[in-house]
Amino acid sequence: MIKKIKKLLGIGNTDPSQGNTIIVNVEKLERRVALLEDGVLEEYSVEREGDQNIVGGIFKGRVKNIEQGLKAMFVDIGLDKNAFLHFWDAIPAALDGGLEEIQREGTRKPKKKITSKDIPSIYPVGSEIVIQVSKGPIGTKGPRVTTNISLAGRYLVLMPFTEQFGISRKIDDPKERQRLRRIVQKLSVPEGMGIIMRTVAQGTRARHFVRDLAMLLEQWDNIDQRRANNPAPCCIFQEPGLIARTARDFLTDEVDQVICDDPETAEMIRDISGKISRRAKRRIHLLPPSSQPIFERLDIQKQIDEAFSRQVWLKCGGYIVIDETEALISVDVNTGRNRGSKDVDKMILQTNIESAEEVARQLRLRNIGGLVVVDFIDMRHRKDQLAVYKAMKERVKKDKAKTQILQISQIGLMEMTRQRLNESLRDSMYEPCPYCQGRGRVKTPMTMSIEIQRTLNSVIQSRHDQAGDLIVIVNSDVLNRFKSEDAKVLVDLERSHSGRLIFRSDPTLNRERFAIIDAATEKTIEQG
Repeated sequence: MIKKIKKLLGIGNTDPSQGNTIIVNVEKLERRVALLEDGVLEEYSVEREGDQNIVGGIFKGRVKNIEQGLKAMFVDIGLDKNAFLHFWDAIPAALDGGLEEIQREGTRKPKKKITSKDIPSIYPVGSEIVIQVSKGPIGTKGPRVTTNISLAGRYLVLMPFTEQFGISRKIDDPKERQRLRRIVQKLSVPEGMGIIMRTVAQGTRARHFVRDLAMLLEQWDNIDQRRANNPAPCCIFQEPGLIARTARDFLTDEVDQVICDDPETAEMIRDISGKISRRAKRRIHLLPPSSQPIFERLDIQKQIDEAFSRQVWLKCGGYIVIDETEALISVDVNTGRNRGSKDVDKMILQTNIESAEEVARQLRLRNIGGLVVVDFIDMRHRKDQLAVYKAMKERVKKDKAKTQILQISQIGLMEMTRQRLNESLRDSMYEPCPYCQGRGRVKTPMTMSIEIQRTLNSVIQSRHDQAGDLIVIVNSDVLNRFKSEDAKVLVDLERSHSGRLIFRSDPTLNRERFAIIDAATEKTIEQG
């Protein structure tokens, strides 16, 4: 009870190991936000100077070409790559399954139903179109866009091009749902526009919705003016930066505190939260300056580093292995050190349930998605498989990204999908290794020895009438192989050449690289 009162008043210590905490780190080139639940890192976002987050941005574009075979069109929105607009994303969308539709007051004229066949005639090549980015560019693919525009506020989502009203099904109290229905029906929403009540609307007074709606309508008026006054292609609305988005989307009653290490940023968050709730404003804490970075001071950096590990250990002693590919994410579950239980079935169930919970957490933390396949340890009983399935379903409820989960198959695989809006945490912070080209492996010294011998043989054969020494520059690991196991082979190779073979090592050279140089002219004959 005391804890609840302190939370309401916004007082208490700034211990991130208790409750839900947002940590904000601001540096010159980078801004980082971490969401902790009882000290465990659940979400981690990074924004760097010069980054352009276009997801949620609204553009006035021009249709460049229509691909009937793909049932899609490509739209120039002023970026390097044209945006991809599927015909289905150009049709006025029905409400999401997670929303309950609310009937508007008054009578509305039924609109003509638009089908995918109508889209090419509605948006011919060269026509202007207003779209919103639903998925950012990933790899070689351009952004995916939709004509179903939406503007997110604190409690409401405004949909300027649809008349539907909706309310989140996550609000499960019948009395509260009834109260919110009455409020939403009384709001003065302009003709032709619709609104959705977000989950955070629960327990909020009517005046907050009126204020939220007024701010969204003013925002849309500004966007509409930019649309009218600027030629295509152009950006007419851009989502706010990481810090502002965090204050808008995460600073709910479920969050106990926000800890920041920058005075200006802390004040900005207070200003944003103050417009929402005075109580929320009191939950913003500024950490005193220190020579030690905030994430290290609060023991979070280790958890961040683990987010890039291929192998993740579980409390029970088991572990999971996560591999990201372009097509899917594969997760392998192993018992590891969890082998001491006499009841094998119980041990396997425990490992699988912990794995399911950790997989859900890792997907959210690493911001990875698409098709995910989890290879659980085989379970003999169907009830155990259902228990693991329910554990996964329960854990993904915390994830804002949409997920679909199938039950465990007969061969022990669980298939699931997770909405992917942006590049994963790994792809945004790492690039393919120049040594292994992203394979994660390099050729063995023996493999390189064979390849270099093969190349040397070709060079010697092509220079059979030319005398002279050859210098071969290789990685030190490969040279060690030449001096030991392959020494006799190289002697035989040198006998077929009318000159010496001089081997030199370069420890900084990539193991898969080498060079064969004419010693007399110092010209490179061959390199790999």
